[in-house]
Amino acid sequence: MDLRQFLMCLSLCTVCALSKPTEKKERVHHEPQLSDKPHDDAQNFDYDHDAFLGAEEAKTFDQLTPEESKERLGVIVDKIDLDKDGFVTEGELKSWLKHTQKKYMSDNVERQWQEFDMNQDGLISWDEYRNVTYGTYLDDPDPDDGFNYKQMMMRDERRFKIADKDGDLIATKEEFTAFLHPEEYDYMKDIVVQETMEDIDKNADGFIDLEEYIGDMYSHDGNADEPEWVKTEREQFVEFRDKNHDGKMDKEETKDWILPSDYDHAEAEARHLVYESDQNKDGKLTKEEIVDKYDLFVGSQATDFGEALVRHDEF
Repeated sequence: MDLRQFLMCLSLCTVCALSKPTEKKERVHHEPQLSDKPHDDAQNFDYDHDAFLGAEEAKTFDQLTPEESKERLGVIVDKIDLDKDGFVTEGELKSWLKHTQKKYMSDNVERQWQEFDMNQDGLISWDEYRNVTYGTYLDDPDPDDGFNYKQMMMRDERRFKIADKDGDLIATKEEFTAFLHPEEYDYMKDIVVQETMEDIDKNADGFIDLEEYIGDMYSHDGNADEPEWVKTEREQFVEFRDKNHDGKMDKEETKDWILPSDYDHAEAEARHLVYESDQNKDGKLTKEEIVDKYDLFVGSQATDFGEALVRHDEF
């Protein structure tokens, strides 16, 4: 898939979001997991290793001796200590874990950045994004694929303007990240809700009723019998989604559905790591305390030295 095809998929996924008739379409935006491994320290520290360094980096740890791991862990600790006071607080550790947790997002932005920044000025204008994404599609008033590209472009422009905090129609890397991944930014969450409601609210009354809710995730396609998960979703709508029981979801109810206040995995892991490593129980960690518990953080493994410094350099 070339870049233009990828970008069109990005736009189309919020417009049509097609799925097979018997498969459930996922609208809910969950916080990414720190690790897919069980968190059971009685068995091993694999979860903690993934959380601290990222799953891909964790795979390389077994190439290092304990001495090498401790040395490289010490360098990483210096990166985590944002205020350079010689201590790692729970907040600093949480920030590091969040960064590792959302690395997929920054990687996605980096992969696209050079393609969009046509004049190589370190910024991406709306014109640059529009030209790369839509190009000659806008020249065809009646495309064969049936998609309304002008409407899609207007929708993208609206989101771009909201992501662009200073209103100059030129996105910094942070603003462009907010544009591509709006569910990860508080100031973008209203547009995520608005776009979702526009997709699902077929009668354009400003609400999502039960049939619109089910119709978005399931198509009967001639089948008389609904799968069990569809029946469960009907029950979920009546009992939990429609909080005021008026037969439809408004904006706030839709936001509670697609952007739930999930359990904060990074906060819980940061608290766990501090508790396990804080030898003098002062609520913060020295480099020595962390390195002494290297088995908890990285075991006899550590991330590739160069990659660790480059990928976390902004910290």
